[in-house]
Amino acid sequence: MRTPFTGCGTALVTPFTRDGALDEAGVRRLARRQIDKGIHFLVPCGTTGESPTLSLAERRRVVEIVVEEAAGKVPVLAGAGGYDTKEVIHAAGEMKKAGANGLLSVTPYYNKPTQEGLYQHFKAIADAVGLPIIVYNVPGRTGCNVEVATQVRLASIPHIVGVKEASGNMTQMCEVCRNVPSDFLVLSGDDALTLPLMAVGGRGIISVASNEIPAEMSQMVEAAERGDFAAARAMHSRLLPLMQINFVESNPGPVKAAMAAMGLLELVYRLPMVPPRAESQEKILKVLRELKLVGAASPVQAATR
Repeated sequence: MRTPFTGCGTALVTPFTRDGALDEAGVRRLARRQIDKGIHFLVPCGTTGESPTLSLAERRRVVEIVVEEAAGKVPVLAGAGGYDTKEVIHAAGEMKKAGANGLLSVTPYYNKPTQEGLYQHFKAIADAVGLPIIVYNVPGRTGCNVEVATQVRLASIPHIVGVKEASGNMTQMCEVCRNVPSDFLVLSGDDALTLPLMAVGGRGIISVASNEIPAEMSQMVEAAERGDFAAARAMHSRLLPLMQINFVESNPGPVKAAMAAMGLLELVYRLPMVPPRAESQEKILKVLRELKLVGAASPVQAATR
């Protein structure tokens, strides 16, 4: 049996209806598609899911739906992070009630805690909630980095089982893999760095690209897991343009535009997210056509809510 939260997990987008409401049927449909295509775990209500614009009730409902669709076939790692520890603990409790198997908790943003503050923040969440926690380190968005020594300290706390490393710093990622216990899960937070990280001990990816191509991303990771890096490199080379174009503008703008072109959702965002510029949408469509994910579809500008 696969260790929970290893392999390829999808940082699920959140679909909205044309009037800006949560599209519950869309959440259900996208989760089912992921499972049918062989994804290893699901990650609702993260940054890719536009979680800052979802109410706590909406986040809980998204997780409930994803848990229902998962039906025990794959684990559900629900997003629950923020800069107020007490508020994060409350949100994490709601995710637990909704049936999540674990939590993805982003580092506090804006208030820039010290390394000791980061340690105490995550310790408090782990002590209070009792679910497995993956720490999400993404300094480009949060303004603070979980240093290697702090990750090693966090690895000793019961219930803190891994890190999503999106620092973009391969040296740091190598040092984390070298210094944490062997059962501490180091996951990539960047699709394009999945293979380099797995080559030095990483256990997979929490992926944006798997929203579009869950089967292919899962197969690439599985090839790396079994040591077939020749096959994994070939897939990585073919898929790299999609991994890159998903960040031609701020995530999840491009991935939702791509999924709309693929007929998977309505192209609707909540402000401050807006549709990618027309020239960006053309670049996205070019990559989708090259990968034969769409035909001659045209971009459709969306309303934002």
